[in-house]
Amino acid sequence: MVRRAGRLRTLWTADPVSLLPRPIRDRVPAVTALIRDRMPEFRSPLRSTRVTSWLGIALAITFPVCFATGLVSHLIQHPPSWFDWPSAPTQLYRVTQGVHIATGIATVPILLAKLWSVYPKLFEWPPVRNLAHLLSRLSVFVLIGAALAQVTTGILNIARWYPPMPFFFTVAHHWLAWIAIGALLVHIAVQLPTVRTALARRPADPGEGAHPVHRRGVLGAVGAAVGVVTLVSVGQTFRPLSRLDLLAPRRPDIGPQHLPVNKSAVEAGVTRADDRYRLHIDGPRPRVLTLAELAALPHRTVALPIACVEGWSATGHWTGVPIRHLLALVGAPASSRLRVESAQRGGLYRAATLPAAHCRDPRSLLALRLNGAELDLDHGYPCRVIAPNLPGVLQTKWVDRLVVLP
Repeated sequence: MVRRAGRLRTLWTADPVSLLPRPIRDRVPAVTALIRDRMPEFRSPLRSTRVTSWLGIALAITFPVCFATGLVSHLIQHPPSWFDWPSAPTQLYRVTQGVHIATGIATVPILLAKLWSVYPKLFEWPPVRNLAHLLSRLSVFVLIGAALAQVTTGILNIARWYPPMPFFFTVAHHWLAWIAIGALLVHIAVQLPTVRTALARRPADPGEGAHPVHRRGVLGAVGAAVGVVTLVSVGQTFRPLSRLDLLAPRRPDIGPQHLPVNKSAVEAGVTRADDRYRLHIDGPRPRVLTLAELAALPHRTVALPIACVEGWSATGHWTGVPIRHLLALVGAPASSRLRVESAQRGGLYRAATLPAAHCRDPRSLLALRLNGAELDLDHGYPCRVIAPNLPGVLQTKWVDRLVVLP
């Protein structure tokens, strides 16, 4: 047993060159010299462990924030039994998803700068010094791959450009996030002593190469890039900056009735059916209501935002029948949930479940009007759900059936 443990320690710390056959081992010094002679091509006086450490700290802030806010959105859309998302405050999801998209976009220049600062290390020789070094390098490759895939798929989703992604974005993005955050935590644990040493050292220490002012310029340029990409995209959530929305794929004030539309009626295959329309409510006392009967029920008007997973959000004034009134109409308990089904017969979001807290909230409506006018067909005519503090994908349009759930 002791001998086996000794062999494992040897493999863990051994120089892999010593394990090669002698003819190959004898050629290693010449190959090493060749690589070392070419290494200056990859060096820049602007690179340093200190610069890399500061960029790593920035990523250690943006990635966890992006992960946490994205996880919130995923749990709302796919809630486990222990998760309960409230209906108030009204703007909470709007803020969390806006922060998610903003930090995701801000991560891009930081990540690219971090990769620029360390990529010469990919050409170090020998590429593997021992088993521990091999595992460390593999974890870095996992981190780089997951991080690049995460920001790339996120940007494609913001732009709603799905052909390059032959998979369901939500599932892939969710599991990539777990891989990326796990690899990041491992990387932080491994590199923390190096980071502490680099940041404790004075910038002007001999042997650091370039003047520290130049390296501060690198960090300043990255910070400026983060500021610019944030300013020209965050206006889709933060309305005072909407005029600067150069990179935002959605302008919150452009669309039918001054609200954007992600999926039109044509895309959903829905047409107007005024006389034929019937709302089916399945509950203890099932009801079928015509559009005229819906219009005759008590209405209220609320100001609520549509907050989309792509990051844009916009507030409208919605008028319709409170959901809790419809529940009472069919004798459903106050603690009921509601499955909302759409006339759209295809798609992953043709049906959604409205949580009990939102069913009870007096601001949750089956809306028939928007900003004082009849709903546009693209906004869900003849009626749609609008509820506080929920993603837009759960605010079902073209509603034709409500099913009471326990």
